[in-house]
Amino acid sequence: MYAYLQGKFTYKSPAQVSLDVHGIGYEVNISLNTFSAIQHLNEGKLFIHLQVKEDAHTLFGFFEKEEKEIFLLLIGVSGVGAATARMMLSSIRPDEVNRAIMQGNVRLLESVKGIGKKTAERLVLELKDKINKQAISGGNVYLAGNTLEHDALTALTALGISRVQAEQSIQKIIRSEPDIKQLEELIKKALKAI
Repeated sequence: MYAYLQGKFTYKSPAQVSLDVHGIGYEVNISLNTFSAIQHLNEGKLFIHLQVKEDAHTLFGFFEKEEKEIFLLLIGVSGVGAATARMMLSSIRPDEVNRAIMQGNVRLLESVKGIGKKTAERLVLELKDKINKQAISGGNVYLAGNTLEHDALTALTALGISRVQAEQSIQKIIRSEPDIKQLEELIKKALKAI
């Protein structure tokens, strides 16, 4: 129903903001990740998800579209509600959630308050293929921390390399050579590291 809201932040806390859009104030629940991005802004745009329940209509806002997409995937898993998904995105950066699911890192997912071992395993089981399909089809899932990594990952998966293997190779190169700036160079070195 809502794609985004753009306006002035009249109130900000780590869990919620009030967003004035042409004189109408919207109360929007946010993650710590989003709060970090907007805490110094006076105005901005939040990508919105409206959750409709019998007793309430609740808005959830995200600074980046990719975080919203991960949130929607998370709440689609049985046993994971909006509050738990928001807690997860507050405890772990969106790209780390994505990476943990892709790599089957149940332990990291379990470290989030409200996520037990069975739920963490269900997240990996149900979302791994969905995230992989979106990555292959060019979806806007949170792939990496920056554009260089994202572009390299997209190129490697287009070459037929598994997403997990490509991501691990890219991270290995970035750790060993943090000053690398050229996409072509990163791709070549990542291919050699596979």
